[in-house]
Parts: sequence; structure tokens; C-alpha cells
Amino acid sequence: MSILNVENLSHGFGDRAIFNNVSFRLLKGEHIGLIGANGEGKSTFMNIITGKLMPDEGKVEWAKNVRAGYLDQHTSLDRGMTIRDVLSSAFGFLFEMEERMNSLCDKMADASEAELEEYMDEMGVIQEQLTSHDFYMIDSKVEEVARAIGLMDLGLDRDVSELSGGQRTKVLLGKLLLEKPDILLLDEPTNYLDKEHIEWLKRYLQEYENAFILISHDIPFLNSVVNLIYHMDNQQLNRYVGDYDKFQEVYAMKKSQLQAAYEKQQKEIADLKDFVSRNKARVATRNMAMSRQKKLDKMEKIELACEKPKPEFNFKEARASSRYIFRTSGLIIGYDEPLSKPLDIEMERGQKIVLTGANGIGKSTLLKSILGIIKPLGGSVELGDYLYTGYFEQETPKDISNTCIDEIWQEFPSYTQYEVRSALAKCGLTTKHIESLVKVLSGGEQAKVRLCKLINRETNVLVLDEPTNHLDVEAKEELRRALLSYKGSVLMVCHEPEFYDGLATDVWDCTQWTTKI
Repeated sequence: MSILNVENLSHGFGDRAIFNNVSFRLLKGEHIGLIGANGEGKSTFMNIITGKLMPDEGKVEWAKNVRAGYLDQHTSLDRGMTIRDVLSSAFGFLFEMEERMNSLCDKMADASEAELEEYMDEMGVIQEQLTSHDFYMIDSKVEEVARAIGLMDLGLDRDVSELSGGQRTKVLLGKLLLEKPDILLLDEPTNYLDKEHIEWLKRYLQEYENAFILISHDIPFLNSVVNLIYHMDNQQLNRYVGDYDKFQEVYAMKKSQLQAAYEKQQKEIADLKDFVSRNKARVATRNMAMSRQKKLDKMEKIELACEKPKPEFNFKEARASSRYIFRTSGLIIGYDEPLSKPLDIEMERGQKIVLTGANGIGKSTLLKSILGIIKPLGGSVELGDYLYTGYFEQETPKDISNTCIDEIWQEFPSYTQYEVRSALAKCGLTTKHIESLVKVLSGGEQAKVRLCKLINRETNVLVLDEPTNHLDVEAKEELRRALLSYKGSVLMVCHEPEFYDGLATDVWDCTQWTTKI
């Protein structure tokens, strides 16, 4: 049974085409991985099928009475709302029913006998729906899901504006699970999630009976939960049966077959053109030449997709730092309340340290406290000498209104326009991306702009807060290669063992010193 039909979908932004005549069908129980390089339009596709964005052309048709739940990587949570408020909003349609029932009760006082009967019938239907959806057990259901995904420890009355990226993702995921939609639409759900809750989500999706569409660049996670791959590439959407590894195998075979067919056809075209040019002027062979020309004109040309620019990350290195990068003495991190016990830790030149542990225990706060961005609640941080530090933040600021060119120019005012464009192109961004506003780019493209700033500044210490979030597979592999060859020191928060295994000299488990566990 078809849940969703997309026919002849075309869409673009300005003169930049995203989809060209794309069709897609989702069947009951299909577990789909939606993959593709950064900027190919995966999140745009999700926004179109959920009705947040109108396509330029084409038709999107859902089956009747299907409720879709969308976990959007860019959803904002309003200041003043508590975790409980957000989770309870999953039952918004039930609260609306209750309001309708209360308004019917108010109307009954002045109603005629016929109206009274009509109101009673409607109230009966509403009451039945409220009971079937467990309306009178909402609080216990909210607490049950909050406990499962580790939100109870934060306190359900906590303001959502105080949450870390991973905690926000958990809240939105909890709301989605409480909505119990007929289909899940998940846009990079593992970003910011810690290892424990990635495992929990993996088990949940493996056992999930309904259909889901999952956007992810986390290959081990994809392989464990999907049975179909849809690959978004060069404005097309192609279907592959199996997991990501199977897709890669089939895709590589298709690519080599197309290349062989293209080369064969190019040789045939060259031979035909040569024959025509040599024989069209001679009376005896003119007809044969015309026949070959007709064959050339009618030939359906094989076209190879344009090769996308591959990112190249090569960090510029400053002179060597002093032996110690930093030392802390009784350092207590936090905002209103402590997030850590007093810490006496140190980092030496050449170390590549990865911080791991659950969301919200203070990993990002520790980085900012060491850098002096936020003041510690107690103790001190002593930084070494001759430090040239590069800092990669988790997210691009929301209020940014520059183009990519302006963003790099602000950082490096002495660069010529050619140097700015060249620097961005080396990070895998095309001309159309480079001339766009930063805020209209995908999460992965924005990350590449931030990396562009980092690799073009001379550093001997890199402080990286979840740098792999949003990056596509190629960019992750290139970033790992660049960090392996980097001679300086690295302090990094990361939840992907396959990224830092063999790269890190030390892995610090932050659950050992946090006050939050």
C-alpha cells in the first residue's frame, strides 16, 4: 500500500536547480535511508513532502488519514517553554478537542432540544476519541518517554532555551515518539546525540513497524536500520534495495558501466564525424556520408554527471607551542550551577584528545571555559605560551546575514576575491554556493564555510566541538585525513568512534567528573 506518492517534482532556489522531474513512492513498512552529498536537497525534499515548502512543479500526494511526524534539524524551541510543555504539545490535537467539548458544555445552557441532541452526539464522539488516545494519562505517558530517552535527569520543568544541542534533539525526538505518527521523517537524528542514546534510537528503529525516511551521514547507523536507499545526486533521486554498503557496491558498478558505454559511444561519434567530413564532398560517397550524419543527429547521447568538487582540508600550521597547552587547577565549570567536580587536568603539545560522554554533562562548556569564552564557577585555567588557537563551534549563529564570500572576507580582509573564492572552492563549495547567503545553505555546507575559516588561519591548537555533524561521508573522510596529518594539538568533542579511532592519542570520558550523572 502506497503511503506517499511524489510525481514529476522540480524545484530550485534562484537559478540553482535542486530537483528535476523527480518521482518517489513510499510503501507501508519501508525503512528508507535518504542519502547524498551536502547541498543536494535532502532537507528541502523533507520540507516539500511535509508541506513546509511548495515545489515549483509536481505533485505530492499522501494517503488519507496518514499522520507524519517530522524531526527537523532546524526546529527552534521557544524561550519560556519547559521540557514538559514541548512533550505535552504532542497531544495538541487532543487539547483542542477538550476545548471544543468545554465550549459545547457552555452552549448547552441556551440550546434548543434539537441543538442539545446534536451537541450531546458531538460530545460523545469527542469523549470517545479522548479516551482512545489516553488523554487522561498524558502526564504518565510524557514521563515514561522522558525516562526512556534520559530527560528525567534534566528536570521536566527546565526551560528549553537552556538545553544543549543533544538535549534539544532528545526533546524533539521525545515529542515525536509521543505523537505516534504513521510515518517518521528523521533529518540527521544522531547529530548531537551521545553514544548511549544513538544505540537506543537504533534499537527503536530496528523494531519500528511503520515506515520511516531517515537522512543521515552516519554509515554504521544507516546500515543497521534501513532496507532501502534513495540516493539524491545531480537533481535526480534513484532507488537501491539494501543497506548503504549494498548501495555503494551497485552504484560503483553502474558508474563504471556508464563510463564504459560513454567511452564506446564517444569513439563511435568520432568515427562517424571523421567519415562524414572525409566523404560529404565526394559525389560517389555523399549519400553514405548523409546517412552517417542522420545517424549522428538521431543518436541519444550518453551524458556523464559533472564531478562534484571534492573538499580539500589542509590546516595551516603556526610555530610550535610551549610544552603545555593548558593546565587547570580545581576548575569547576557551569553556568548557574556546577557541571563538574573540581578538575585538575592538563594537555601537552602534540596530544589529540577526544572528549566523550552523554549530552548535557558539560563537554562544550569545558571547551569554552578553557578558551576563556565563559568564566568558570571556581578554580583556574593556565594556558601555555605561543598558542595559536582555532575554534570550531557546533553551529553557525542564527542571525548571520552575510554571503559566504563576505563571511570569509571579514575573517581575512587582505584576501583578493580570487583568493576568497579559491579558499571556499577547496572546501567543496560550488560557485552558486559561494555566492549564496550562509543562512540558506544546508547544515553541511555551513560547516564547510566554518572549516574554511579554520584551515586558512595559522594554528597550533585546534578546539573542535562536534565537527562531523552535518558533514557528508566524503567531507568526513577528508577531515579525518587532515587531522591525522596535522602536526599541532587537537582537543575535540565527538560521538563517532569510527571517526576518532586511530586519530586520538587520548579519549577522556567526561562522565567521570560530571555532577550530572
